Amino acid sequence: MLKSLEGNFNHPEVNELLTKHFIELRAASPEGSAHVLDIPGLKDPSIKFWSLWENEKLFGCGALKFLTKEHGEFKSIRIHDNFKNKGNGIKVIDHLINEAKKLNIKRLSIETGAGNFFIPARKLFKRCDFKSCKPFAHYKDDVNSIYLTKQINNN
Repeated sequence: MLKSLEGNFNHPEVNELLTKHFIELRAASPEGSAHVLDIPGLKDPSIKFWSLWENEKLFGCGALKFLTKEHGEFKSIRIHDNFKNKGNGIKVIDHLINEAKKLNIKRLSIETGAGNFFIPARKLFKRCDFKSCKPFAHYKDDVNSIYLTKQINNN
């Protein structure tokens, strides 16, 4: 069972994971097409961030940005290297969906990269029933981005 902590940016392991995430995604995305947030960006009041722990080991993290009262965007979803390639991404997505439901979010969206580096992320979101959509919020058509969305039931 995963333990969830909101915020927790100052924990050294969380800080290291987010820094690595930021560096890797910036490197994997062409100039002007990187939409990854750094830690100060994740501290924006419109964003809720969680670190997830399993047996006191950092499992991963993820954030939910409020676009409107009922529309949220996933940000900074990352699995710790010790838990990667074991089908664990679904646990982070499920946690974030459950948090979104508690917050009465009705629609979730995500922007991810179109390049090969992002294939695992795209597969994960498709597996979670996210469907292709047009750019949302501040995003524009970009050959380097894929936009996905999903309606969620708050029952």
